Amino acid sequence: MKHRKTYHSYEITDRDKNILVEGPVEKEALESFTMDEGLVAFRPPDKQKEALMKVVEMPESRIIVARDGDKIVGYATFLYPDPLERWSEANIDNLIELGAIEVSSEYRGYNLAKNILKVSMMDDAMEDYIIITTEYYWHWDLRGTGLSIWEYRDVMEKVMKAGGLEWYATDDPEICSHPANCLMAKIGSRVGPDSVHEFNRIRFKHKYMF
Repeated sequence: MKHRKTYHSYEITDRDKNILVEGPVEKEALESFTMDEGLVAFRPPDKQKEALMKVVEMPESRIIVARDGDKIVGYATFLYPDPLERWSEANIDNLIELGAIEVSSEYRGYNLAKNILKVSMMDDAMEDYIIITTEYYWHWDLRGTGLSIWEYRDVMEKVMKAGGLEWYATDDPEICSHPANCLMAKIGSRVGPDSVHEFNRIRFKHKYMF
């Protein structure tokens, strides 16, 4: 499918900060930004910048950033699912995954994750997609936030709902390995019934789960 992308932005002025949430960002802009030192959830900041530069090269990818000046303090990526995941088995080209969302520990309390997702969904082209995210408790910063697994799960659900994503059942073994893990998704208003049927097919590989 043709991947249409329309830039949107939202400015947050709170306390002593003036943060711009924007995207999808182009390669040239992303290249000029630096990464905040608190962005360490997946890898060191410099390595995460390298990873984002690879993601932005993919035709279907979307990167939404929150930045304080030229410093990225939060971001989200959308791209096709990893070929090793069951979600890539869908015989549709309009299923994309929220591959990562991260906010620097120094910038918590500004609702950046929610606003990143809200800006992501401002683009009307997102109504052409099934957007999924897989949430696993072992990726969550339980120690840094001081939250329990279930408190963090509640926070994650509220963040995802800000982008219109809802909980969906699945028999995926990795998600089913712990009750806090979950699949969330948003089915765009222009997604056809064939794509929805294919999505349901890969959500459940064992028919007795329906």
